[in-house]
Amino acid sequence: MIVSLKGTLVSATPLSAVLDVSGVGYEVSIPVTTAEKLPALGAEARLLTVAVYREDSHALYGFATQEERDFFKLLVEHVSGVGPKVAITILSRLSIPVLRAAILDGDVALLSKCHGIGKKTAERVVVELKDKLGAHTSGAGSAPVVDLAGGTTGHVGDGPSGPASRVGDAVKALVTLGYKLPDADKAVSKAAATLGKNASVEELVRRSLSG
Repeated sequence: MIVSLKGTLVSATPLSAVLDVSGVGYEVSIPVTTAEKLPALGAEARLLTVAVYREDSHALYGFATQEERDFFKLLVEHVSGVGPKVAITILSRLSIPVLRAAILDGDVALLSKCHGIGKKTAERVVVELKDKLGAHTSGAGSAPVVDLAGGTTGHVGDGPSGPASRVGDAVKALVTLGYKLPDADKAVSKAAATLGKNASVEELVRRSLSG
């Protein structure tokens, strides 16, 4: 089982990254919170991973910290109706401290704001995970994604791409998370108007997910 990858960051979007590991390229699905921590393209990075094997697909999911990976596994393995895609959406919408507090406080209203999560699913998240958090999310080993080449942390929106291109990338990310195209376009346009033309793709996605 693949539990981590370390290699050269070849490409990245708000929801995926490709690492070249000794000449083999691995595409990894990631939450926006991990995308924000990735180094610049061409630098070396490490992702903690979870492999999900199904009859019709094999997929890798990557995370910046051990705590993010633990939460992903808890959501997918213990909450009925929450698959990898929905778990990635939740982790993209809510930071780990906010998510943890929402579950412990039984804040169903906040959890329900995550795209693809209805009230019943939010209630299941609280019921199934409230008693498990202490044992699985202590925060130990939560080292972030590192740029071992010594470069600076980058963003998907860095480089020559302009505001229009970043908006387009953000819309594509929301569609990947399950938004209908008109809804994604509307949400990102609203986020862009609030954040301004210099907002990164990750910032646009996070703000769009926040409503």
